[in-house]
Amino acid sequence: MNPNWAEENLQTIRTLMERSAVYRRALAPIMTLAGIIGLVAAAAGVLFDINRTKSFGLFWLGVAVVAIVVALIIARRQAMKDREKFWSPPTRQVAQAMALPLAIGFILSLFLVILDKDDAPASGFITTFIWMLFYGSALYSAGFFMPRGIKIFGLIFVISALFLIVAVAERWLPQQLLDMLDNTSAHWLMGFFFGILHLAYGVYLYFTEKKNPVA
Repeated sequence: MNPNWAEENLQTIRTLMERSAVYRRALAPIMTLAGIIGLVAAAAGVLFDINRTKSFGLFWLGVAVVAIVVALIIARRQAMKDREKFWSPPTRQVAQAMALPLAIGFILSLFLVILDKDDAPASGFITTFIWMLFYGSALYSAGFFMPRGIKIFGLIFVISALFLIVAVAERWLPQQLLDMLDNTSAHWLMGFFFGILHLAYGVYLYFTEKKNPVA
């Protein structure tokens, strides 16, 4: 084993542990603003009747890009405030951990949006399940380098997505609910998971930051 490689990895791990509180402080505004963006986007999707499959998919992909840009800006400002390098080795570790699940979810959902020529009523729900599954996987992967609460938050998305996929496929839900599986109600589902849950987690981080800096 290369001693320089081992020393570099040990230093990266030590730095990640030391920056746990820093990441946590950045997560609070990121999650809060992401939740607000998700809620506003869900309301806009319903209000402006963005219900065709392609429109639904492209709309929420655009929302995701906005949320990512906002998150990067906040993270950069936090790094500057703490006099840290933004694109440091620990940051690269986190980015690499999240990159593959996010990329797969993006590509798969984009293919579904482009290839869906029938504009099936439940296409929005299928796309939502995919986003929840791979986004949750990305958060869980990042949780190995960040506060452990991120792993739990990611698991909520993964378990919820798997449950909903099976529940719909096996028709565990009442027929009245199954009949409501259209792109309009998919906006509300997106608003709940990518809006309300993020907002709630952001508020939780704000109120517990001083009491429990490693949670």
